[in-house]
Amino acid sequence: MKTLIASDHGGFELKEFLKETFKKEGHDFIDYGTFSCDSVDYPDIAFKACEDIVSGKVDRGILICGTGIGISIAANKVKGIRAAHCTDCFSAKMCKQHNNANVIVLGGRITGPELAAEILRNYLDEEFLGGRHETRVDKIKAYEEKMYK
Repeated sequence: MKTLIASDHGGFELKEFLKETFKKEGHDFIDYGTFSCDSVDYPDIAFKACEDIVSGKVDRGILICGTGIGISIAANKVKGIRAAHCTDCFSAKMCKQHNNANVIVLGGRITGPELAAEILRNYLDEEFLGGRHETRVDKIKAYEEKMYK
């Protein structure tokens, strides 16, 4: 499964930590930038990453900004994206199991690196349960189709 990781300047340090941590565990993320702590606009990062998820170039994404809020809002503007801003492990599990989130969002300035790694592990290790949850996700997809023709 191809997984991208991307951040703005506020999430750069956490992105680098997660890449190194997960590389040791056998995961390889495709880095969509940013590549320094120089200021960049999080919508530009989110839109490019999410467009590639929706198009099928990659399967899922990890997005990081300072709080996770801005990049989450931007990501969820892309039709077909279900981005979940997670600050705990239970939410990370549930966003995949129940919502089939194709993007997990973290806050580089609000979540410590070790906790962020645990949150990410919980997301990556889960599968969508389908069933009654699929009916709900399908309602979201139908609404998107109706509103964004």
